[in-house]
Amino acid sequence: MTNIQKINNVVLGIISIVVAIYMIIDPQDGYLLMLFILSFSLAFRGLKELFYFFTMGRHMVGGRFSLYKGVFLLDIGFFTGSLIDIPKTYVMIYLVIINAFAGLVEILRVMETRRYGSKSWKLKFSHGIINILLAVFCIVFIKHQRTVILVYALGLIYSALIRIFSAFRKTAFIFIQ
Repeated sequence: MTNIQKINNVVLGIISIVVAIYMIIDPQDGYLLMLFILSFSLAFRGLKELFYFFTMGRHMVGGRFSLYKGVFLLDIGFFTGSLIDIPKTYVMIYLVIINAFAGLVEILRVMETRRYGSKSWKLKFSHGIINILLAVFCIVFIKHQRTVILVYALGLIYSALIRIFSAFRKTAFIFIQ
């Protein structure tokens, strides 16, 4: 991880903690702020992938994947931005599904890195398990929106702390001779 990536992870972690605290203090507007940030970040990542495809990726092997990824992320970002007008229960279900999917992807990544013999997999595995457990807990208490927002905010704080912690971990450099 480069120094710029480490700084980005720390800044994004701090922003996530601030948003989560705001969600706990003011749950009515907190989830709208979360939707805005999620929508903006997904759309921005989609645009970044599309920019990469049109500048370099189309000339590379497997470059179409960046096109598909960019279109998908941009579409999901715009979809997330359009969720402001629907009832909060559906928005929370959407956010919980995204959280559960992120946890599942994290677990699948850990399983792949373990196959290659990596020793540092426990933190990411626990992060994936906790994301899935928080999503299940939110689905169980979906009728109590205040509880769901509180649980989601606590999961967001946990994810932000993991992001900040991983930014300060030592990274291994592999030299190929």
